[in-house]
Amino acid sequence: MADVVLKGICKSYGAVQVIKNLDLDIKDGEFLILVGPSGCGKSTALRMVAGLEDITSGSMAIAGIDVIDMTPKERDIAMVFQSYALYPHMTVGENIGFSMKLAGQKKAVREARVLEIAETLQLTKLLEQRPANLSGGQRQRVAMGRAMVREPSVFLMDEPLSNLDAKLRVQMRAEIASLQRQLGVTTIYVTHDQTEALTMGDRVAVMKGGVLQQVDTPKNLYESPSNAFVAGFIGSPSMNLYEGRLEGGSLHLPAFSVPLAPDSVEKRPTLASYEGQTVVFGIRPEDMYDCTLESGKKFPTIPASVAGVEELGSELIVHINLNAKPVDSGDPDAVEDLGSASNGVAKFEPRSEVKSKTAIELGIDVGRLHFFDRETHLAI
Repeated sequence: MADVVLKGICKSYGAVQVIKNLDLDIKDGEFLILVGPSGCGKSTALRMVAGLEDITSGSMAIAGIDVIDMTPKERDIAMVFQSYALYPHMTVGENIGFSMKLAGQKKAVREARVLEIAETLQLTKLLEQRPANLSGGQRQRVAMGRAMVREPSVFLMDEPLSNLDAKLRVQMRAEIASLQRQLGVTTIYVTHDQTEALTMGDRVAVMKGGVLQQVDTPKNLYESPSNAFVAGFIGSPSMNLYEGRLEGGSLHLPAFSVPLAPDSVEKRPTLASYEGQTVVFGIRPEDMYDCTLESGKKFPTIPASVAGVEELGSELIVHINLNAKPVDSGDPDAVEDLGSASNGVAKFEPRSEVKSKTAIELGIDVGRLHFFDRETHLAI
């Protein structure tokens, strides 16, 4: 096992810089997730750790050893690709043990190790099958087995679940997280799925445009985003972001105002310096309530109209329209679900009877508001 340290890593293709001064310190045995929208540089960063991409500038060390000039083979890493990259003419057992065969390991040693890996991954009954006869989840396990058999210092995984259906992705991410804890191997995992990131990683590194935005535990990322991009990217549905003016202990919008929580300035001392100024404020969907229900009656209210309702059984996803100026978080992958008819989303209890095309009073948990500078979008 090993720690991985990246300092000032930059990557350019000609005049185009795709990674800018990336600093990451991944602890020995840690499960770190690299997440961000398409084209943010996360896969490029992973490939640089693997040695599959040259580094333009900066330094990188694995287990305290400078690996910049090392080949991928010399770095003692194992990579699991999105495409699985299995050999179709080989059986499951042969695929798993192939690297040991190349290394000249004796057949008995190979077979014992392959069987050990197969038992860990529940592949024992499939060792004589070929990849074409396996399901997507089984192929993914084989790809992981082929990486595990080498007993590397570091695992690298590049969107390994993106080819699976939704139900299987949920199952496999739980299995991968459990396996990583069992093995204790330092793991860097790339995904564009922020739900995947929050449920799997010890820490999550959020990237945008080749720049690291924030690296923290899933809980801290969710509760204390460092800027409006992280706030909007982390969470599903994403945080609602609007402009409002702070004055006299209240947040003022064009058609209404809401009082700030009594401890707002105590929690964020710099908020006092924004008195009389327009800021960006955020509210998560689960912190907005139907005021016809008991749960929503204890909060200050704001008027809204309902553009649409999605019934999910355990909850309602309510698309709302507020008389407020929405703010773009900067996520290039963000898509407006209901177009211009909706500028926000709330989560209601399933017993809510809210209907589309109606007016509603929303309860707002003002103690859960987030505030960002209007110009820099940095958290206040």
